[in-house]
Amino acid sequence: MRSYQMFINGEFVENKSRRMIQVINPSTEEIISEVPEGTAADVNEAVAAAEQAQKSWAKLPAIVRAGYLREIAQGVREHAEKLAKVIAEEQGKIMPLSLVEANFTADYIDYMAEFARRYEGEIIQSDRPNENIFLFKMPIGVIGGILPWNFPFFLIARKMAPALVTGNTIVIKPSRETPNNAFEFAKIVAKTSLPKGVFNLVSGAGSVVGNALAGHPKVGMVSFTGSVEGGIAVMRAATENVTKVSLELGGKAPAIVMADADLDLAAKAIRDSRVINTGQVCNCAERVYVQESVADAFIEKVTAAMRDTKYGNPLTQPDIDMGPLVSKQQLEQVEAAVKQAVLDGAKLVLGGKRAQLEKGFYFEPTVLIDCKQNTAIMQKETFGPVLPIMTFKTLDEAIDLANDCEYGLTSSIYTRSLDVAMRACREIKFGETYVNRENFEAMQGFHAGWRKSGIGGADGKHGLEEYLQTHVVYMQYDQNVK
Repeated sequence: MRSYQMFINGEFVENKSRRMIQVINPSTEEIISEVPEGTAADVNEAVAAAEQAQKSWAKLPAIVRAGYLREIAQGVREHAEKLAKVIAEEQGKIMPLSLVEANFTADYIDYMAEFARRYEGEIIQSDRPNENIFLFKMPIGVIGGILPWNFPFFLIARKMAPALVTGNTIVIKPSRETPNNAFEFAKIVAKTSLPKGVFNLVSGAGSVVGNALAGHPKVGMVSFTGSVEGGIAVMRAATENVTKVSLELGGKAPAIVMADADLDLAAKAIRDSRVINTGQVCNCAERVYVQESVADAFIEKVTAAMRDTKYGNPLTQPDIDMGPLVSKQQLEQVEAAVKQAVLDGAKLVLGGKRAQLEKGFYFEPTVLIDCKQNTAIMQKETFGPVLPIMTFKTLDEAIDLANDCEYGLTSSIYTRSLDVAMRACREIKFGETYVNRENFEAMQGFHAGWRKSGIGGADGKHGLEEYLQTHVVYMQYDQNVK
């Protein structure tokens, strides 16, 4: 069984509590590693190291900071196969997707490094003669990054890369369920020339390490990805110091299928968007609205696609579409959600129960029809391979149903009509809308939610600016000086 140490100020160190967290392989239910259960004292040490390092890190030209990022990206690529196996083992993600995550992480770090020469300040016109107004974009300081378990490796880069290229330093807290990949990342960082204290890693419980990080007076911003409940806890902890927060929280993405849609395309894309990472993705299709005239045909096609979904152990079965859910708790939550949906009147046409495998947290691909809008299966995030379906008569009705939700992260629509697509883009109240394709964002876009799906966002130039603050300088000069 592997054992890891926290990474603080460029060194692997013992945690203060000496207690360890056991990490379980969700495919086999076996204990595969132990990681430190960090304390507030560990957070204090990591933040102090990050604060000290940030003073000299911020003074480096951005292009020099970018060079360190590229060095890390190269290290990730060199270890991509090993990292993919670590991700698959602890999270249950299938190997092809785990390998995509590892390589995409390296690409993302390189992409953010390219902003070194591109992010800019401004010169603003003054109302006074003989004055220039300069607006500088400055680093915030120490960033706290709190990670989820569903895309744990990529989220390191999503928080670290824009933070570092803009002159900040960072303290990362990985999820308790999937920390191993973060420690393997720290091993890669340790072999680079990155200055000590710029990147730090502290593991532990969210209620202890996460709370200490979000509530630390020396942390300038906390970037959190996770549940709405977790985001609220981060906001509460950050309140005392009026610390900036950037939150990517839950989703309940609607998918609208119009009568003129390519039903084969819609069925495949929605199925792919539902079973990716076993449905444990905040932006994947969580509920479907299909126009009445094509409902039977679409339901038949999407049910067949879900039925054909293969699942198993990612490390021993390469030809599968999804693995297990991440934990026993997650399995129980998905099972309870489906049972409640049936009690609320939904009709089960496929799946609906734990898979009959000897070990592992597997749940069958599930399709529910005749769902009701006001029930939990259509309103609350399921985070499993469960597809609830409703019908509608008009586009107006579909848009109203889609918008009737406390979340606002992603959405999608399937239609051949440009007019319908444009109306949907204008009237669907979500941070992202996908037209005739599966739900999966690009690194150059801007991944940001409305309502309870979050505050701020990530990716692209707008995501980079989350890690910057402004400094305005009013410079009066004497034009008579010769």
